[in-house]
Amino acid sequence: MSTQIAYPLMPHATASWLVDSTALSFEQIAAFCGLHILEVQAMADDLAGSKYTGRDPVHAGELTQAEIDRGQANANYRLRMQKAPISVSRTKGPRYTPVSKRQDKPDGIAWILRNHSDISDAQIGKLIGTTRTTIAAIRDRSHWNISNINAKDPVTLGLCSQRELDALVAKAAKKAGTAEDEAASNLRLGNDRDALIEELRAEREVNTRAAAEAAQESEAAAWLLARKAEGLSDS
Repeated sequence: MSTQIAYPLMPHATASWLVDSTALSFEQIAAFCGLHILEVQAMADDLAGSKYTGRDPVHAGELTQAEIDRGQANANYRLRMQKAPISVSRTKGPRYTPVSKRQDKPDGIAWILRNHSDISDAQIGKLIGTTRTTIAAIRDRSHWNISNINAKDPVTLGLCSQRELDALVAKAAKKAGTAEDEAASNLRLGNDRDALIEELRAEREVNTRAAAEAAQESEAAAWLLARKAEGLSDS
């Protein structure tokens, strides 16, 4: 049996309606809709809420009025989904962005490039729903509208959720850390290899010197024996 948490079919629109129509706390709304509390705060401050048409979860059958009343009476209460929306699997392809938000993409891309340079172009493209050409143009400031691009948090712009951004940042940081560990490991292995070569070279030199000294001692002993033999024969 699946244990995946169910969220409203249109979380941002639902959150916007709950902010405007109920006395639920931002934390309760964020938890029910699967959003970051800052996203809900932005809606309440009219920074993002005006971009969404509120969606009544009671009318949609996702919440009951009794459930909302329980939440309003207890700020620690977590709303329970009445009827989970039918899950629709998304096919592979670029992320869909509503037409009204597409003009905000450059601002979101610029924000990520400025604040999270370790995130790859491919990851940015998948998160925002854009192309590498656009990302490159914003990075090198050759974009046709670069003078009007202002870096803004893509979460606040509604281009992605805070969870998606946090997951991507963590993944990029982990990858960067792994690369650093590999580089350190390669350096350490290189140093160990060099040390081993030096040790073997020194050992070889010692053995060569010892062999030469042994040969000299052998020659000296043979010479002495020969001289002794000559002395005996003379006598």
